[in-house]
Order: sequence, then C-alpha cells, then structure tokens
Amino acid sequence: MSERASLHIKGRVLVGPEDVREQMWVVDGRLTYERPPVAPGATEPTTLNGWVLPGLVDAHCHVGLDAHGPVDDSTSEKQALTDREAGALLLRDAGSPSDTRWIDHRDDLPRIIRAGRHIARTRRYIRNYAHEIEPGDLAAYVRREARRGDGWVKIVGDWIDREEGDLTACWPRWAIEEAIEAAHQEGARVTAHCFAEDSLRDLVEAGIDCVEHATGLTEETVPLFAERGVAIVPTLVNIATFPALADGGEGKFPRWSAHMRQLHARRYETVRAAWDAGIPVFTGTDAGGSLAHGLVGQEVAELVRAGIPARDALAAATWTARDWLGRPGLTEGAPADFVVYDTDPRADVRVLDTPRHVVLRGRVVR
Repeated sequence: MSERASLHIKGRVLVGPEDVREQMWVVDGRLTYERPPVAPGATEPTTLNGWVLPGLVDAHCHVGLDAHGPVDDSTSEKQALTDREAGALLLRDAGSPSDTRWIDHRDDLPRIIRAGRHIARTRRYIRNYAHEIEPGDLAAYVRREARRGDGWVKIVGDWIDREEGDLTACWPRWAIEEAIEAAHQEGARVTAHCFAEDSLRDLVEAGIDCVEHATGLTEETVPLFAERGVAIVPTLVNIATFPALADGGEGKFPRWSAHMRQLHARRYETVRAAWDAGIPVFTGTDAGGSLAHGLVGQEVAELVRAGIPARDALAAATWTARDWLGRPGLTEGAPADFVVYDTDPRADVRVLDTPRHVVLRGRVVR
C-alpha cells in the first residue's frame, strides 16, 4: 500500500538554477514530483509555501572541535543544530579529533561527510587539533584517516615556521606524493589547509583534489589549478579574521603578520581570479575552531562580494556542491532535505540568512 504524503510544497522549487517546478511532495521521507494518491477520508498533507532550495552545504566546518580542541557530545550537538537552523543540512567536516559517528543515527541532525582528523607536521598547527607527525609517517597516517573518514582526508599544507618567522610549506614533495597516492588507493580524496603560496604547486602536481582557503593563489598557480580541476573552498568568513590575527602576532612575527595582511587584502581578487579561470569554488565557513557555526549564508554573500555572480555563488552552496560531494539535491526519490525561503534566493542571496522552513529527512524542524 502506498505511503501517504506528509508534506505538499508549493511555490518555486529550484531543482537547478533554471529548473523550477511549481510543487513537490514528501512521501515516507523522500521527494516526489508525482502527485500521490489520496485515500478517501485521509488527512491532507501539510502545505509549505515559498522558494525551495536543497539543504545548504557547508563544505568546510568542524563538528566536535572548538578553539581548544575536542569537545563533548553536547557541544557537538549544539554545533550541528546551529548549522541545521541556518539551513546547512550537508556538512563536510574538514578535520576533527572527536568521534561524531553517533550523529549519523540522529534523524534530526545534518548529514556529515568526515575527513578524519587533521594531519600536521610536528609543532606546526593548532595545539590539540591534529596528528602531529614527520614526513616519513605521512602516507601511513593518511591511509589510516582515509579509512576513518567518509571519502576525504585533510592535511595541513602550510603553517607558521617559527624559525623563519613566516608561513612555509610543511612537507617535502616526495611525502606529499606518497600520501596522496595512499589516499587514492583507499578511495579517498585529499584536501589541504593552505594560506600561503609556497606549497600549492607541489600539492597540485602531486594530485591533490582540493585546497582549503587558497589565499596564496597567484597568476602562476591559478592556471595549474584550473588545468587539473582542483577545487577550492575559500572560507572568506574565516579569512576576515586575518587582520586581527596579524595584529596579535606583530610583535613576535612581523613578517608573518605582514604576509597575513597581504593575503587578506587581495582575498576577493584571488577568489574572483579562480572563478574566472574555471576553478571549482565551493562554500565553507571553517566553523568550529574560533568561528561560530551557522554562517553558510554569510559565506555565500562573501562570494558575491568577491565578484562571483549570485547564481554561481548559490550553486556553490547547493546544486554543484552536492554533485561534488556525491549527494543528491531535489531529485525524484531523494531524501527530503530542503530549505524554504520567502523570496527568490537567486535574486538576493541575503535571504539565506532567514529561512522560513527547514525540512530534514522529511520532517519540518524549523
């Protein structure tokens, strides 16, 4: 016997930037565009009206982590709920020391794609965040985290070198090549934290799949990224913190501080140059370290400020982001994870900050 529709969505369903449907239904937690039969005397489904997008994607956040390291399950739950309230229903966790697998068993929390725990060079990253190792161990740790994660591994590509007083690459080329090959053998993609310029060419030529932040892109490396199809997640809401970080380190590391200010000053130019060259760009907030969760709408607005057209910035958090991560959007039979807005988000992405309804696994959770 057919399941009864629980929701009827009317208005404008944005299956894609140009594929707009007038209505859809939720049946047994899944989407359909075919009107379900209604048995005589059956209760009519609840109707939601508005502009509909797939659940938003935060492709760089950290559930189970705060500024000091791993957090308890209660704090992880609050982080996930904050993202849910903002309409972020698919999260790529770009490194966490906490075990958050229990979230997968909660129907009221966003889906998470994990990259395992950060892998960093010894004493070259934030304390309590990462496995801190030497180059000879990189491939083995990458292989282990590939098995622990959900198809992704995260390495720290550069960080401040206290002897140099500035950002420098963390790994020799041979170690990166071994590590990326090991991840790919395990069926995982590799991404890397990179602020500066020095590590990018080696990472891309070694076969990396994505770079986080990518503030160090230059005229020389942008074409290389585009040719190899290496994606970037700019995390512009996080890059906005660079001036304050630079001020804090001025006395001890003046070269690093000046470098961070330069990277910040050209952040929009860098992102626009990447997009113009055809580099895939996706939304990520870097929430969970020093930043609050729930900022995905602000990140989309930042991409627009960088000069990316609104529809492409929106796609970076919805349709193309879900395709990139291998998760469905508003397609027939897909899980009913979507967000309803009062106005057309293609016309003004600022509406993303004020969803009318959030539906997760077919349930209205906001």
